[in-house]
Parts: sequence; structure tokens; C-alpha cells
Amino acid sequence: MKLLTATSVTQGYRDNDFDWCVEGELVHIGVVCARDRDDPDGGCGCGRSFAGLNSHRATTTAMVREVPGFTEDDYVEAIRSSLEQQGYDPSFAEHEAAGLRTLVREWPVGAIVERRLNEIVVRQVVQP
Repeated sequence: MKLLTATSVTQGYRDNDFDWCVEGELVHIGVVCARDRDDPDGGCGCGRSFAGLNSHRATTTAMVREVPGFTEDDYVEAIRSSLEQQGYDPSFAEHEAAGLRTLVREWPVGAIVERRLNEIVVRQVVQP
């Protein structure tokens, strides 16, 4: 299954890149605070980052990776558990997992993506 994961690859492409996640951990698209709502380069960083499901940290770069043996049910459970641990409503996990699977469907394994508020674009494609 192709999934979006944290990566440090291409860090530094933008002056305000950061990577506090664990390399390879699953990420999702977190909420954006009021400070960054209109500016992905706002002071918080949440408007330009992905959130690690396990570390609950953030990164401005994510890589599409093939995760062998990982099922759709596993993915929903990973998102559900992460949301619950952070005090968010876990009932959205199935919807979020479906959206993330759709997002990466057309991108090749090795695609490095960045987030600019609601826009997610490929920076580069590398050999994983």
C-alpha cells in the first residue's frame, strides 16, 4: 500500500523547512491554527507541515512509500489511534485514511511532497 511518510529528503529547499518527525513514520495533514490560516509561511508552521501519527511532531516534507503488508484497516487504526491520543475525534479516521490514499494514488513511490495550506504538490521524485 502506498502511504505518505515523514522524510528529511529535500529539507532546506525552502528556508523555513523543518523536520521533527521520525524518518519513515506515517503522517497526515493536521489542522491549521489561526496564526497560519492565511499564510503557509506563518509563525507556527502548521500551514506548511504534515503531522507524524506516532511522534505527534511535524515535518515540511513527506515521501510516498510502499509499505508492504499494511492494510486499509491498519491505516484507519493508525490514524484513529493518533487522533485519539491527541484529543481529537477519532471517528473521522476512516474518512481521513480514504482521503490520504486518494491523494497519493497517482504519485509514484519516491515522490517528495510539500504542503502549502490546502495545496500539496510534488517537490521531487527520488529512488526510495
